[in-house]
Amino acid sequence: MQRIGQIIQTLAAEAVRDLWGVIPPVDKIQIQKTRREFTGDFTVVVFPLLGISKRPPEQTGNQMGMHMVEHSEMLESFEVIKGFLNLTVSMTYWKQQLDGDMRSPRFGFLDASQGSARVMVEFSSPNTNKPLHLGHIRNNLLGSSLARIMEAAGRQVRKVNLVNDRGIHICKSMLAWQKWGRGETPASSGMKGDHLVGKYYVMYDQAYKREVESLVEGGMTRKEAEAGAPILEEAREMLRKWEDEDPEVRTLWETMNSWVYKGFEETYRRLGITFDTIYYESETFRFGKEIVLKGLADGILYREPDGSVWADLTAEGLDRKLLLRSDGTSVYMTQDVGTAHQRYGEYGFDLHIYVVGNEQDYHFKVLVLVLKKLGFEWADRLYHLSYGMVELPEGKMKSREGTVVDADDLMDEMETTARAMSEELGKLEDYSPEERDRICRQVGMGALKYFILKVDPKKNMTFNPVESIDFNGNTGPFIQYTYARIQSVLRKGNGTAMKVGRGELNEKEIQLVRMIHDYPDIITEAADALNPSLVANFLYDLSKEFNQFYHDFSILGADTPDQVSKRLLLVKVVGQVIESGMGLLGIEVPQRM
Repeated sequence: MQRIGQIIQTLAAEAVRDLWGVIPPVDKIQIQKTRREFTGDFTVVVFPLLGISKRPPEQTGNQMGMHMVEHSEMLESFEVIKGFLNLTVSMTYWKQQLDGDMRSPRFGFLDASQGSARVMVEFSSPNTNKPLHLGHIRNNLLGSSLARIMEAAGRQVRKVNLVNDRGIHICKSMLAWQKWGRGETPASSGMKGDHLVGKYYVMYDQAYKREVESLVEGGMTRKEAEAGAPILEEAREMLRKWEDEDPEVRTLWETMNSWVYKGFEETYRRLGITFDTIYYESETFRFGKEIVLKGLADGILYREPDGSVWADLTAEGLDRKLLLRSDGTSVYMTQDVGTAHQRYGEYGFDLHIYVVGNEQDYHFKVLVLVLKKLGFEWADRLYHLSYGMVELPEGKMKSREGTVVDADDLMDEMETTARAMSEELGKLEDYSPEERDRICRQVGMGALKYFILKVDPKKNMTFNPVESIDFNGNTGPFIQYTYARIQSVLRKGNGTAMKVGRGELNEKEIQLVRMIHDYPDIITEAADALNPSLVANFLYDLSKEFNQFYHDFSILGADTPDQVSKRLLLVKVVGQVIESGMGLLGIEVPQRM
C-alpha cells in the first residue's frame, strides 16, 4: 500500500509540472505533518519551489492547492499559511484505508520485506565477575528492542553478545574465591552462580582498599599504594598465568565462569533476551594481538622501551593509545580491534552498532581511528549507540562496593509491586492463581521495560519502580490496560460484523485512523534514529487518544448497526497496532486485566 505522504508528493510534483512546465527534483518537494495548531493533515513546503513558479509564496501555494484538490479525490481542502500549503485528507479516503483492513490487514503496518542492509547489533557484553544490574537492563532492553525495530523496518539484523570472560577483573573474583571461598559453590550456598561470583568481586575490592589504606599510613603516596597493593599484584600474576594457560588457573576460571553463565541464562530468559551469536573474549582477544603485531611490523604502530605497543593518534587530535602492555597482555581495545575484524569477515555488515554507555565514548572514537590507521576502510561502518546512565532516586550505583541494583532482585520487586497494586485496585478478582501470576509477571516486566525504553537513549535517566507501575500516565501498565480493555470490547462484540459502512467518521475516529496511519512511519523513524522511545511514546499517545474516544462514545451501544460495526473495526485495528508496538519493545500485552 502506497503511503499517503508519497501520494501527496507525487500530486505536488504533477501540479508543478502542469502549472509551470517543470518536473521538480525530488528534494524540492518537501512533505511534513501539519502542525497541530493549523487545519490539515499534511503540509507542502512551498519555498523550495519559488524558483520554478516565479511567484510569491502565497500565490504559489494557492495555485498548487487548487490543482491538487481538483485532481485527487483523496484531498478534501487546502489552506495556505505564508509559504506552507496545508492539505486536508478527505474522510472518504480515511474510511477506505480503515475498511481495507478487512481485505488486507496491512493498514497501520509497515510493509517491509527484508532489504539488503546488513546490521549487526552488539549489546549486553557482561563481565563474568558479577551479576547483571539495572545498567545492564537498560543496555539489554535497548539492544533487543532496537534489533526488533530494525527488522520491522526491513534490515537484516544479527544480534550478538561479547562476553568479557577474561582480564584483570575476572582474576580479582577468582583470587578472592581462592583466598576465602573454602570450596563454596552455588549448590552449597544456595546462591545464583553470578551472584556468588559477584560476592567475591566485592570481597576483593574491600581487601584491596584495606591494603591501600595500610600502605598510605606506612608512608606511600596514594597513587603508589593503589598501583602497588600486594593483592593487585597477585591478580596481575593470575592474569599472566591465565594467558600462559596455567592448568590450575584455567580450571578455576572455567568453573567459576560456568556458574556465571547459568545465572546469566536465567536473567536473560526473564528479560526475554536472545542472541544470534555469543562471542567470548577469551576466544577472540588473540585476533586483536595478531593484528596489532602486524601493524607494529608494518611501522603503523610503535613499541616503547618497556615493550608496550602503542598507536599515535595525536595527528587525529587525540593522544597515544596503549594496545599491548609491557608484559604482552592485551587491553580491551586490542580485543575490540580483533572482534570487529572477525565480524566483518563473517558477516560483511553495512552497519555495526555497539550498544554501550556514554562513559565509553572515547573508547569507540579511538577504536574507529585505530582500525582506519591499520587500513580497514570499513571502520566507518562502526557506530556507538551511546546511551545515558541509569540512576535511582537515591543516586548512582557502584559494582565494586556492592551498591548496585541487581537485575534479578529488581525483576522480583517489579512483579511483587505489580501484584500489590493490582490487588489494591481490584484488578485480579475472579482470576485463577495461574492467571494472577502471569498477569503480575506481564505487568511488572512491562512496567520495567516501558519505563526504560520510553526515554531517549542518549539521556540519563532515573528509574523509579513505584512510578513505573502506575496504571495511569505514560507507563507500560497504562498501555497494557488499554489493550486489555480493547480485547474486552471485542469479546463482547464477538459475532458482530466489522466494517466501515455508510456512516461518517467523527473527528475522534478520524484522529485514531490518522494515528494508525502514522505507525509505519514511526517504525522507520525509530530504526533510522536508533531510538525505541519513538515507538514507546507513540503507543502512549495512541492509548491516550483511544481512551478518550472510549470515554466519549459508546462502541457496542452506538446509535446504529453501522456505527457499531465501524467502531468495532477501529477498536480492532488500534489493538493490533498496540500489540505490534509493544512487541517491538519486548513487552507482552495481557488479554485481560
